[in-house]
Amino acid sequence: MASINEIIQCEVNPFDQINLKPFSFWDEPQDAAFSVDSIHQEAVTEIKELLSLVSEDHRSRTILLLGDSGSGKSYLLGRLKRTLNSKAFFVYILCNWSESDYIWRHILQRTVDSLVQVPENQTESQLLLWLKGLSAFTKRNLKQRIFDDNFWEILQSDRQKFIRHLKNTYRNKNIYNPDVFFGILHDLTNPELYSLACGWLRGDDLSEESMQELKVRHCIDTEDAARNILANFGKISAETQPIVLCFDNLDTMPRLSSDLLDIQPLFNVNTTIQADHLKNFLVIISAITNTWNRHKEHIQAADKVGINQLIRLKSITLEQAEALWIHHLKPLHQKANPQPTSPFFPLTRQVLEQKFPGGKTSPRYALLLGRNEYQKYKISLITTKSKKDASVDIPINPSALSDSFSPPESERIQAELKVLWQKEYRETEKKITKISLLSGPDLIQMLQRTLSALGMQNVKLKFLSGVFAGYSLTYQQPGKLETNGIIWTEDASMRSFYNVMNACQKAVAKNSNLTLWLIRGATAGKPNLAGHQIYQQIFHGHPRHHHIRPALRSVHYLATYDSLVNSALAHELVIAGKSIDLKELESLIRESQILQECVLLQDLGVVEKPDLTDNKIQESAGVAQKAPESEVKQEKPKQETKVVKVIKLEHKQAKDFILNLITMQQFMGLQAIIQSVRTQFPAVSESDVDQLIQELCQEQRIEISDPQASPEAQLVFWLPQTGLMPKKVGYSK
Repeated sequence: MASINEIIQCEVNPFDQINLKPFSFWDEPQDAAFSVDSIHQEAVTEIKELLSLVSEDHRSRTILLLGDSGSGKSYLLGRLKRTLNSKAFFVYILCNWSESDYIWRHILQRTVDSLVQVPENQTESQLLLWLKGLSAFTKRNLKQRIFDDNFWEILQSDRQKFIRHLKNTYRNKNIYNPDVFFGILHDLTNPELYSLACGWLRGDDLSEESMQELKVRHCIDTEDAARNILANFGKISAETQPIVLCFDNLDTMPRLSSDLLDIQPLFNVNTTIQADHLKNFLVIISAITNTWNRHKEHIQAADKVGINQLIRLKSITLEQAEALWIHHLKPLHQKANPQPTSPFFPLTRQVLEQKFPGGKTSPRYALLLGRNEYQKYKISLITTKSKKDASVDIPINPSALSDSFSPPESERIQAELKVLWQKEYRETEKKITKISLLSGPDLIQMLQRTLSALGMQNVKLKFLSGVFAGYSLTYQQPGKLETNGIIWTEDASMRSFYNVMNACQKAVAKNSNLTLWLIRGATAGKPNLAGHQIYQQIFHGHPRHHHIRPALRSVHYLATYDSLVNSALAHELVIAGKSIDLKELESLIRESQILQECVLLQDLGVVEKPDLTDNKIQESAGVAQKAPESEVKQEKPKQETKVVKVIKLEHKQAKDFILNLITMQQFMGLQAIIQSVRTQFPAVSESDVDQLIQELCQEQRIEISDPQASPEAQLVFWLPQTGLMPKKVGYSK
């Protein structure tokens, strides 16, 4: 086994692995960053007690959870879910609804998205566990128990009997649209209809064929309908485990013209939950203390009464800060022989006392301090070794190592942003498997934020009128007077598509100078449908208007950037040890040119479209042909060519990842680099990684400390681009 110092030289800084951004506790695994049991234990105890009260009397209650930025609010919510999921159903709701008149639909969608998750140590989703726990199935009279031993199976096999039984059980609950709602609950028990039923419950705009399968005529397309469906969950849940609604990061919600958050609608929702006597909800609203202090006077007094308990997260002690360090350093210590004398070596208590003389800090600041001090120690190992042994092959003058060897701050920030982007993009790929999972307003908000970051002017939402206004925006390119209007709809219903096309027709008639862009990957319907005919007139009968069919990859670009925006708005985006606000993020994104590869943005003309060379990949979607869909013949690309392009793209991204990772770390072990790349890019083989490292050596972007040593002993260094460095290519295999 290697010594701890040898391990520190080779491995990634363990404090670089911390996820400081807000995240859904269902989308991403909770790391150990804030898992020290003593941290915020008082808050955990208070929340447990209130949850127990809800379980006993089924009366809904609300907690306001306050803490400074970086105090660990999102992690606390994840900890609650992890430890209490056997006693309650947990829902995560980021407060990033696109507009306040869409709030109930947003809440319903996120509620169902969480309920379809499968808790640890369970084989069924929260939604099915909730359904089977309803009193209609758990409380039966003696006659039913005697004659209907297979009670659940009998109801499951007979849809009408299932509906009648629930209507009879909850006849005094004033259930909204009971035949449809209970029918959908029955469809959840049918594996063939489960996904469609979940889609209906979350408010997806389903196709006419799908609605026929579910035996429904309408989808949930209004705020009233969404509120009433959510109310149904509460009204029939009195005998089940509570549902915990976790509202996280108020700073991501829409803003008023005064730049204040439009916070009142959220507290209207909370008051409605309590005033309508919706049973069995525990509402947790998580907010930054400063945000609450700035906005609390703008909330109606009657709504503030609906907050049953205020919990403030306290600062952590230096002992708890040490415990956080131990968590992150433990995996490195376990590899070392002999074991370090201190469990948080190479960090020291003295550093904590000097930095935080008051004896208190926040989890974020403790971890950032650990990151910086760890890196200083890592650099010192090289400088000390170089001064003791002049024969050691170091790429630059060791006496100047701390300054010249360190990448400029701007370069380190860009490198860390790109590494963060790659990791976030991979998570987005896992989470968004089809475009239709996102609503029209969500897609438009993502696009609006992206256009603003790219410097487009006068980006404004809602140029269409009516119900589908939230599906549209307008903008102008810098230096141009032309106004571009964008409509993005993936709704499967042809009735909805007709309404959108009708609104487009009115907009074009009102403004003849408008250039209209329809973004839609879904079908435009059959030629005999009215919506399709209007679509043909506008987008195939006029040279100024265009239809773009987006690929899923483009949506991943938009969603990844949107996630970073939410982090910046929530004051949780930390890059290279610095908190990044929205304006700084927009500037960094422009400088990085990360969004240049998004084909949707290329088709819109807001970024340059690159030449199609072998090292570029072209998405299968793009600007539609100016001909009826039925007449467009698209030649299918050869599968082999497509695979080659995908591989080349993966290799390019992996090569960029290697360079950015080494720029962040300054130097690290060859084997650790290979492992990191293989984790991030499983499709890239180890031999491919070897080749990419060789290329970077030849380009003098990195250097191997001793090419003749074994791979396990080799260190890879970042090289400044001075043009004066000795050229060393390759390393031993």
